[in-house]
Amino acid sequence: MKIIQAARRVSQIAGAVAMLGIVSALADATKEQFFGGGSGVMPTPAVEARSAGGDVGGAGYRFTLTNGIARVPVAVVGGTPYQMGWHLGRLMQPEIQRYIPAALEGFKQELKLSDEALDQVWATSAAYTDDRFEQELVGLAEGSGLPIRTLQHVHCLPLLMPYSCSSIAAWGAATEDGHLYQTRDLDWSLEAGAHEFPVLAVYLPAQGHPHVLPTFAGVIGANCGLSAAGIALSEMGDSPAREMPYNVHAPHFTSWFRAELYDAGSLSQALDIFRQQPQTKRYHFVFGDGRTEKKAVKIRFNSLVPAPKNILVWGDNDPQDEHAPNVLSCVVYQDEERGAFPTLQREYGKLNAGKMMALACQIPIKGGNVLDAVFDATALRLWVSYAGGDKEAYQRPFVFLDLARLDGDGDGAPDIEEGGADRDGNSRPDFMNGAGASTQFRHASEAGAYAISQ
Repeated sequence: MKIIQAARRVSQIAGAVAMLGIVSALADATKEQFFGGGSGVMPTPAVEARSAGGDVGGAGYRFTLTNGIARVPVAVVGGTPYQMGWHLGRLMQPEIQRYIPAALEGFKQELKLSDEALDQVWATSAAYTDDRFEQELVGLAEGSGLPIRTLQHVHCLPLLMPYSCSSIAAWGAATEDGHLYQTRDLDWSLEAGAHEFPVLAVYLPAQGHPHVLPTFAGVIGANCGLSAAGIALSEMGDSPAREMPYNVHAPHFTSWFRAELYDAGSLSQALDIFRQQPQTKRYHFVFGDGRTEKKAVKIRFNSLVPAPKNILVWGDNDPQDEHAPNVLSCVVYQDEERGAFPTLQREYGKLNAGKMMALACQIPIKGGNVLDAVFDATALRLWVSYAGGDKEAYQRPFVFLDLARLDGDGDGAPDIEEGGADRDGNSRPDFMNGAGASTQFRHASEAGAYAISQ
């Protein structure tokens, strides 16, 4: 793999002209064949596998979202961080074992890193990392059957590599229904192959807010995410390869994003958590709150500038925004000047899920568009497209997940309301208490058919 070369190539084409075919899709932005579930209706999927922990505790289940050629597994896990990691490892075991060791070896060769060097990076960064993240990683190792060292090394790699992305948030008067919609384009390295192992990981913690991550098999860091409190998070890396090595005396953003999703009940709380984190390099972030404060902000952290000037926070229609005068009420965005503003201006007041999906597909960095996501942070819904085969994410259909409608035990109570705690002391988390959770399911994969026992 030529991962570093690919990252540099991605950076060089950051100003590419938007794809005209996707722009034209705005005229018919709710086409089900591309924008799956644009109408906001999610069919009830069949559960393919359940995982109950016995002595481990916690539980989980798995199903698959489909839309045309797109197939994305969803793993719903509940309990303590360790338990959720264990069940995620069990439910995604074939994919984790196929992807993680091969990806790690490729990155080590490309970056010329030894295991000992990665041990040192992990040991340094872990001192700043939320304990829940580390506990989940231990569970993931034991559930998946991979060595904890392997998973620690994989989770070091984002600390060491450049990438560039984009995000838009629109709400209130800017949107058709007043909901807060937020996009995230992950523009990274297609040669890494992560997109061939997609998963939407839904966490129902015993303590903290339920949340969902569009991620990859064996990767528990949040490149973006949405919580049941209506907090949506997106990131854009600003530091090119020439600024390497980056600061490892800090948690990577993908780990403290998890803390945000667990703990933040409002935009103000999310900003408070952010300000407590040392940063690894230069970033932009978009934080949205679709339920409490009902607005979003754009943040720029510049590691090359001393505090307090290293942090800038812009709200909507801010004359100090780096994109001013191209700013709007109830909108914040960072697209590296790839053409979002004319569409936002033209579609102002009419933006909805389908149009935000089309806009996300308009502005990625072509040649490295791994994942595109749109969050409805008010209604707790998301649409996600992963690259696959010879197509990038912007060229493939979106799958749709309604977080508020998940009901793994079929008792009529949404999983995110029941949660992953065991309040009645029956050794099962509340979201798996219903009679429907007793059925044994099987899942067939390329690694062969397997069953996860009750």
